[in-house]
Amino acid sequence: MSRAFVAGATGYTGREVVRALVARGVEAVAHVRPAAANLGELSRQFESEGALVDTTAWEEEAFRTALLKHRPDVVFALLGTTRARAAAARRAGAPRESYDTVDYGLTAMLLRASVACASRPRFVYLSALGAGRPSGNAYLSARYKAEADVRASGLPYVIARSSFITGPDRSEPRPLERIAATVADSLLGVVGHLGGGAARDRYSSMSARDLARALVVLAFEGSTPVVAETADLRARARATPEKDAPH
Repeated sequence: MSRAFVAGATGYTGREVVRALVARGVEAVAHVRPAAANLGELSRQFESEGALVDTTAWEEEAFRTALLKHRPDVVFALLGTTRARAAAARRAGAPRESYDTVDYGLTAMLLRASVACASRPRFVYLSALGAGRPSGNAYLSARYKAEADVRASGLPYVIARSSFITGPDRSEPRPLERIAATVADSLLGVVGHLGGGAARDRYSSMSARDLARALVVLAFEGSTPVVAETADLRARARATPEKDAPH
């Protein structure tokens, strides 16, 4: 049986990736931060869905040991923070969070641990649309650096550049992002009717379920490096048999 390690498993996309892996018959290892306030609840939820739970602390040597133990065939890097989360961490006196420390820093740590892992796993990195070139935007800059590290790692990889990932089932409220995605999708729908189908497919939002389905398919499709953007991801999700979809 194949095994996949999912870092960022508690996030909106991560939970759907875990479900998609289990549905596909893959042994899914869901990583949950040991300091998570709802650690017990999250662990019970993942276990009830058929996944294993790993609570390794975000420390370099600890992650190397964890991946050497699990020997995954695939590692999913679905990590990221938000301005709201960074502000909450500051108020709580927790370690500083930023796009550079989380979106880039934790991804880089996970990548180094994956390189050191004897199983040489395929590394699936969830990046963002627009991260393929240098940018003055802090979020895209962190993603650009992470992509460069993934490319240089020597591991087989998938880099997924999705546009908005949103939906009414998102547990973390992001009203501004939801509004922006709705407005953008409406405008892109008009563009599509006027002959701009390529732009619509490239920039319109995706649900976490569809994105997860596409990521899991790409993860087990071979060892050739892949860079997939929203239109490619959407096509993969549509072409995937329903049995492979999370439910």
